[in-house]
Amino acid sequence: MLDLHFKTSRPFTLGVEVEMQILAHDSLNLAPAAPKILESVPDTFRHRIKRELLQSMIEILTGVCSSVSQVEDDLGEGIDMARELARRHDCLLHGASLHPFAMAGEQQIMDDERYLRIMEELQLVGRRFITQGLHIHVGIPDRDTAIHVCDGVRPYLALLLALSCSSPYYQGEDTGFASYRTKLFEALPLAGSSGFLGSWQNYENTVRQLRKYGIIRTIRDIWWDVRPHPDFGTIEIRVCDLPCRFDEILALTAVAQALTALLADGVLRPVPVNSQILRFNTWQACRHGLEGTFVDIPGLISDQVLPIRRAIGLLLDRLEPQLRRFGNGSRISTVEDILSIGTGSDRQRRIYQQTGNFKTMIKQLYRDFPA
Repeated sequence: MLDLHFKTSRPFTLGVEVEMQILAHDSLNLAPAAPKILESVPDTFRHRIKRELLQSMIEILTGVCSSVSQVEDDLGEGIDMARELARRHDCLLHGASLHPFAMAGEQQIMDDERYLRIMEELQLVGRRFITQGLHIHVGIPDRDTAIHVCDGVRPYLALLLALSCSSPYYQGEDTGFASYRTKLFEALPLAGSSGFLGSWQNYENTVRQLRKYGIIRTIRDIWWDVRPHPDFGTIEIRVCDLPCRFDEILALTAVAQALTALLADGVLRPVPVNSQILRFNTWQACRHGLEGTFVDIPGLISDQVLPIRRAIGLLLDRLEPQLRRFGNGSRISTVEDILSIGTGSDRQRRIYQQTGNFKTMIKQLYRDFPA
């Protein structure tokens, strides 16, 4: 029986998960070193450094954090430990959502029953999915508020995606996208938008039907861009690429927390938004990044069509009281820096255009990431 009991958690606490690439030190290509690295993880970090789908990636998680500053300490400590373990195996840990020249067909799957079952079903779609992402959990006091927030945040996920874009290259080719990870992800079953949920009962009915007909086994098989996570008592925002800089991860976490709080406090009543408009906004963000266009139908920030950069600026203005409420006023400048100098995708393209060398690009990004 599928347990959908929503575990109460302290409002607006945080949990962050980052998926990172494992690179061979010399070639800077993806390296299937996760099994060796995971075997060497100290007991004190085993709940924070975990396996993922591919042997060329690992996941680093925080515990339940009361603030973004605590996320900074917790996540930074986990990344530092994981990087040290990677160095012991002549590897590097790299932060971006797609490796620029690795070949998807060369990647090896972790020896895990669930992952092997999923890949057997996904076939070529799964083999192409060699991406990494950022997942942000925000604590919610009850299940009705969780649905309210999930519905309310959906129209603004494209803005979080636009800020995080870091996947312009795939198998040695410029895809033309700021976030090609998004297009790879959309090919997966039960990925993308959840649709407007409306109530906990509607969510529960959906999940139970999916389980009844064998479409999913657990709620972990639902890969929506934002979803309730009953086991943790959170909403989980999964739309973002993995930013190429640690301070950008923290800034996005602060924005997600502030937006969640604004919605949970009842400032905006969620309404269904035409799915084609949401798809348009997502397309604009993943294709054009900060240069795209945004349609704000609910009217939280403008109730008009405007450039994504302008929409993010207006959203920051709306969220500033919430950011300061949680002690994150200083994170605003990091978002403003992204708007000024560009995303990880913009930086990757600039470096590659200047050098014509993916390895040089990776080395520069690696230096710029540190926690």
